[in-house]
Amino acid sequence: MGISKSLKNPYKLFAAKRKNSENARHAKRQWKKHNKHFSFSNLVLYLTILFLFVPLFVVIFFSFNESKDTNFTGFSFIWYEKLILDSEPLWQALLNTVIVALSSSAVATILGSAAAIGINWYKFKGRNYIQTIGFLPMVLPEVIMGVSMLVFFSWTKIPLGLFTIFIAHTTFCLPFVYLMVSARVDEFDYSIIEASHDLGATEVQTLFKVIIPAIFPGIMSGFMMSVTMSMEDYVITSLVSGPGSTTLPLYVYSMIRFGVSPVINALSFVLILVIVFLTIILRKSLKSFAASR
Repeated sequence: MGISKSLKNPYKLFAAKRKNSENARHAKRQWKKHNKHFSFSNLVLYLTILFLFVPLFVVIFFSFNESKDTNFTGFSFIWYEKLILDSEPLWQALLNTVIVALSSSAVATILGSAAAIGINWYKFKGRNYIQTIGFLPMVLPEVIMGVSMLVFFSWTKIPLGLFTIFIAHTTFCLPFVYLMVSARVDEFDYSIIEASHDLGATEVQTLFKVIIPAIFPGIMSGFMMSVTMSMEDYVITSLVSGPGSTTLPLYVYSMIRFGVSPVINALSFVLILVIVFLTIILRKSLKSFAASR
């Protein structure tokens, strides 16, 4: 009798919350349909989009320029040909970047998600201290982070290379994953956990079959942000890198002394296409995943 009663209330509460959220979404859609007139917020939105995307279109445009200058002399695919056939160091730098970004982001996502669940749901000694100290990599300047890691690696006699870059990227990506997953955990309906326990699920089963699927969008968001931050980092990477561990930002920066080749523009366009494709696939996959739950 007590079990059925405890099961009944959580489901009613969850259904009521879901109904309210659906009504709110429908009201928002209806408001958008009736509010199509031009406003200052729309102007700010359009200007922001232009500010963000015009430089990308400029890079794409000059990737088809026949000459190295900023003056457009003719349409050509010569830089794409050089990118494919005559840019082995560039591809090696890109490979190093992808390896470090994926591996460090995966580890940071696992540790950050576990930390978000544990810190938000359990009370233990030093909890507030860990929460405070965990945000330090987010607020400290990158130069200080890089120098401190360089001193640490020198003190522990760890040779500089891809492994040290991996450790550094995992360290500064972890707080961002923790923050994004924590925001998702705060919105979690605890009655679902109570229902799973009433149905006989253990702590491990509840974690992998209830909690993680519910907060999975936050976990994926943290992972994607970590990948982005890792791929574009220059300051910390330049301080903890060693021989044979050149990443794409380091390679591009080293070319500035001789002038950036339009091959970089061609590679940028290729990366834009890949990222857009992956974003569309990921968005559809998350929607399908959310709909199946």
